[in-house]
Amino acid sequence: MDLYEYQGKELLRHYELETLPGIVAGTPEEAGRAAETLGGTVAIKAQVLTGGRGKAGGIKVVNSRREAEEAAGEILGMDIRGHTVGRVYVEHGEEIAREFYLSITVDRTAKRPLILFSTEGGVEIEEVAETNPEAIVRLHVDPLLGLLPYQVREITFAA
Repeated sequence: MDLYEYQGKELLRHYELETLPGIVAGTPEEAGRAAETLGGTVAIKAQVLTGGRGKAGGIKVVNSRREAEEAAGEILGMDIRGHTVGRVYVEHGEEIAREFYLSITVDRTAKRPLILFSTEGGVEIEEVAETNPEAIVRLHVDPLLGLLPYQVREITFAA
């Protein structure tokens, strides 16, 4: 199952994990209203099921309703790695002190979930895997036992 960023964040909020406030928009006008509602600096983020959004110009930081409408107008309809952007996620902006990469995927060879974690967030994970593979923690999760405490500690110590 693939989730858009906004869907993943809805899931996190459902389980009472804190995320930044955000609103999904399908038009530049909706993005402008969302930016006004959230107030201050916001990020306009392309919603596509692929990586590389930032490098492709699919993430823009803006400070006003007008700028949000302009950014959404540029991003909506954009092609990112063969995916057409149909929606943007307007998210409240925060100063970034440190970024991490966290992904849960299915390792079809091992037939179990695989958690990938890296302290080198904000960059292409494929690039990290190629140039600095030891910076990525890979943990297989037993589907019957779930994520075990020692695995959580392993991720925590890596951070």
